[in-house]
This record gives sequence, structure tokens and C-alpha cells, in this order.
Amino acid sequence: MSLRFYDTATAQVRDFVPLVEGKASLYYCGATVQGLPHVGHIRSAIAFDQLTRWLRYRGLAVTVVRNVTDIDDKILAKAADSVGAQPGDGVVPDEPWWALAYRYEQEFARAYDTLGVQRPTYEPRATGHIPEMHALIATLIERGHAYPALDDSGDVYFDVRSWEKYGSLTHQSIDDMQAAPDAGPRGKRDPRDFALWKGHKEGEPETAAWDSPWGRGRPGWHLECSAMVTKYLGTEFDIHGGGLDLRFPHHENEMAQSQAAGHGFANFWMHNGMVTFEGEKMSKSIGNTVSPEQMLAQASPRVVRYYLGQAHYRSVLDYRPTSLQEAAAAVERIDGFISKAQAKVYGTGDFGFVLDSRAMPDAFAAAMDDDLNVPQALAVLHETVRAGNTALAEDNKDAVQKALHAVLTMTSVLGLDDTAGAAAASGPADAALDALVQERLSERRQARAEKDWARADAIRDSLAAAGITVEDTADGATWSVA
Repeated sequence: MSLRFYDTATAQVRDFVPLVEGKASLYYCGATVQGLPHVGHIRSAIAFDQLTRWLRYRGLAVTVVRNVTDIDDKILAKAADSVGAQPGDGVVPDEPWWALAYRYEQEFARAYDTLGVQRPTYEPRATGHIPEMHALIATLIERGHAYPALDDSGDVYFDVRSWEKYGSLTHQSIDDMQAAPDAGPRGKRDPRDFALWKGHKEGEPETAAWDSPWGRGRPGWHLECSAMVTKYLGTEFDIHGGGLDLRFPHHENEMAQSQAAGHGFANFWMHNGMVTFEGEKMSKSIGNTVSPEQMLAQASPRVVRYYLGQAHYRSVLDYRPTSLQEAAAAVERIDGFISKAQAKVYGTGDFGFVLDSRAMPDAFAAAMDDDLNVPQALAVLHETVRAGNTALAEDNKDAVQKALHAVLTMTSVLGLDDTAGAAAASGPADAALDALVQERLSERRQARAEKDWARADAIRDSLAAAGITVEDTADGATWSVA
């Protein structure tokens, strides 16, 4: 089966044929670094990390660009609020806007790394690409699709009515759209025109403005992405991704200004669904939000990644108080089999698993090829775990080995082996724990050999109290973390 993905622009699942044979180019919207990451940010990053991993597994050389919006109205407003503030609640007194942006950028990087999101090929910041933005604005003015503000604000606007395809990404009519909120209407030809360049305003930091042919100012949000993606991926590329909430106005405006400049732009538009709380939209005002930090306080990174990546990327992911417990149980079933199977086939040492495409179940590959159907792929993973456990019970070593390699291949492709928790599990601490447990199991074997059943049971009970489950098999006792 060929790779097929849903394209928002055409509203259909289409065959994915890369523009350049053997290569794939992906741009997805990163964070506006005005605060700590929320689960929507992380879910989006995991979805496009899964996509990247699958494209690479299918043999494509993938170039990934994820931007950082480090200049924005909200960033400037938060920095202004820090003037004279007291420390606490994430506030650094008198913090410059650029320092605030960098501080939160590091928080995003930490969350991405913890949850196994691979670093992009390029991660450009908006403030590092002002000349490219000026060039794009000049092209749009020259082609009759942009104009300097009709007042003396120094703003430059995109003329939405000059581009007949405006609204085609979200399948809307211009007349049904609301006014663009990114600048006041007095300098616009049409209230829906959006800002490409924002003139410097009194009270804003001088450091937050750059010289331009239209006066000192800073870029509009939508312009930034078009300029950066063109620099790193060219005027036409394979996939543009982001959260469903970015379709309008952000992605609609990106597509319009880029195509109006003569660029082919994205061949596919892919959007991931939102995260809700018990069926309701998450909102700080009503107190039903949950942050990645809160999730990681309740569960390991491996469990949190499993939870945030388990739904189909286009569907809504609903969070409930039991969600992480359910994800933990699923991960424990997988890891319990891996531990027992590895001990059965290779003993307690590290056998140096290497990803082997021959071990990949056809049903898993077919699911991933079909618009990245992770839920169906996970069903194959869990069915393989069940089959592997049956083989363990039947003492079928060859079948156990086959299932083990298949499970490890699938978990690797899904990125479950790259979280901070997974890395820690194979480190010195895990080796030390194994040595201690094996010593206690040796004492238990000796007690059983001497028919000292009370002592053997006491050792088993003490391990259980520490969260260690002991299972007696034909090849001896094995252990796992309960």
C-alpha cells in the first residue's frame, strides 16, 4: 500500500508522492514562546514526530523545520507586566522581552526532549529572518497584493480581495469572515486585511523594532512562517503541519501570501486535533486544564507519550482523570512482555537490538501508511504482545523471539523508546536494580531448594512490597516492576 495522508486543502485522503524522489520536506508550526508549553503544543509535536519517524522508516530522507515565534504582541505584553513585578508564578522581575522568549523556548525544548520528540533539522527563530520577511513583503507589494497602511502607522497589509483563492484552505467566503484582529481597521482597505508588517508604537521597546522600507517595526505573525519555510525548504515543499486551531487565520494567511508571491508552497496540509478535558475545551478561566508538567508528575515520560500519541492525529484526544492510568497499564503490558521475552531468549544482558524492517508486521505498516492510523497500529502492537505471551506460556522460544523483535520494532518506530523514561530504564540505575533483585531471587531459589517455604514466600512478599512482581517459569523466576 502506498503512503496516503489527509490533505486539509482538498478535504480528502491522497496518495503521498514526494516532490523530490527519495526525500520529504516537512514544516510544522512550533511555539510562540510567551509561556510554558501546554498539552496542545506537545500533542502536535508528537503527532508530527510520529509522521517524521514513519516517513524515515519508509526510506525517505526527511528535512524537518519547526519554527520558534520569538516576537509577538503577547511576548511584549508579558515582558511589560514584569516591570516592577515580584518573583513568583514564572515571573522574572524587569525581564526583557527577548530574555522571556528565550527562557520559555528552553522550557519547550525540555518538554520535547523528555517526551522523545526528535529535534528538527532546522529550528529557526522569527527574529533571525527579518531580511527574508522584507523581501517577501516587497514582492507582494510589487505584485499588487499588499500595500502600506492608509494612515501613518507604518503598517503593511495583505489585500485579501486581491487574491481570488483567499479562503480556499478553510473553504470559506471572504464575506463570511470576521475582521482581522492584528491591527486597527483605520489603515486598511478591508477590515479582513491582515498585517504583514507592524509599525513601531509608542511604549514598545526599541529593541523590538527593525528598520524597514516602510519604517521601523516588526513582522506580522503570519508572515514569519512563510519567510522561514521558503528559506529552508524552498518555494514548494511536501507537507505543512500544525494544530487544527491554526487553520484559520494563520495557515489560511500563510498560504494566501505565499501563493500570491508566486510560490507553490505546501503540497499537503496536515492538521492534528485538539485535546479536551472530559469532553470540554480546556480553559484556564474555568480551571479544567492539565499541563505536560502535571502529567509528568503523575506518570513516566513513556506513559505520557503513549497517551498523547495514541489517538488518530486528526481526532480529538479527550483527557480524563483515569487516562494516564489506562495508558500506564498499556505500557506495562508491553514492557512486561519485553522483559520476560528478553530474559527467555537472551538472558538478563543487553542483546543490542537493532531496528529490523523484516520484523515489522504487515498490518502495522498498512495502518501507518493509511493516513498515519496509530490506533490501528497500536492494536497490532498489543495483539503481538498477546501472541508473545502465549508463546512464553507454551515455551515456544522461536515464537517468543519473533514477537519480541516485532514489538521492539513497533515501539521504536512510534518513538516510545526515546523518551527520558525509556533512556533511564536502560541506564546504570536499571542495571543496579537488576543486580539487587537477582541477588534476592538467588536467596529465594536457595530457600526453595532447602524447602524453606516460609523464607521463600517472605522474600517474594518483600519484593512485592517494593513494587517488584516475581513470576515463576519453567526457566526460573523472572521479575518486573509492578
